[in-house]
Amino acid sequence: MTGATTRTALAGALTLALALVGCAGGADRPAPGESGAEVRGPVTVLAAASLTESFHRLGDEFEAAHPGTTVTFSFAGSSALATQVNQGAPADVFAAASPATMRPVTDAGNAAGEPTTFARNQLVVAVPKGNPGGVGTLADLTRPGVKVALCAEQVPCGAAARTALDAAGVALTPVTLESDVKGALAKVRLGEVDAALVYRTDATAAASQVDAVEFPESARAVNDYPIVVLRQAGNPTAARAFVAYVLSDRGRAALTAAGFQPPRA
Repeated sequence: MTGATTRTALAGALTLALALVGCAGGADRPAPGESGAEVRGPVTVLAAASLTESFHRLGDEFEAAHPGTTVTFSFAGSSALATQVNQGAPADVFAAASPATMRPVTDAGNAAGEPTTFARNQLVVAVPKGNPGGVGTLADLTRPGVKVALCAEQVPCGAAARTALDAAGVALTPVTLESDVKGALAKVRLGEVDAALVYRTDATAAASQVDAVEFPESARAVNDYPIVVLRQAGNPTAARAFVAYVLSDRGRAALTAAGFQPPRA
């Protein structure tokens, strides 16, 4: 075989090999919805009211990281959101303020996989700026004339408040029971009550209007926050990407800045 013939044969073999590699590469491309698929389109997230500020920030960061996505949030008490999910409300992701309020969704088979804990939260006593009532302990909330707002016990902040009050041996009759933590905090901000048991993160977000009084019994009532992609998600690829972003180092940093604690190792 001449040198020219040899070079021609080698070039043909190389061309064939490259063509085969290209075909194999095409066969391995992920299908829509698989790992590596393009993240685009709308994502609807149902989230506990206490996540309002931090999730809005994460939503903005997620949209910037994934052009073509739009994140829409619905914030409310976790128990109400769980009911909405089980009644077929269109949503892609559910983030609850306690495992107990996530459980109805998983028990009904409406979660796509197991929920993952992404943060923890602890209670404080929110009081008007300057703490004019001199509240220092949970027992101070029982003084005559002190008006207190609590969350209803079926929502996580209310269940945590009951646990903390029981741990302190304090019997407290609130003047109002609110459907979520933002409602309880608003009563303090508007001057309608003298104090409210709310999450540390919510008091931090409203630091220009309220002060936060720490109390030791709150350590007995720390809430774990789980998140999960929903089985009926209309955009499961983007839903999984959003959950991954919340669980990422950048998500953790945003949550920590808002006052959340990291999940237990």
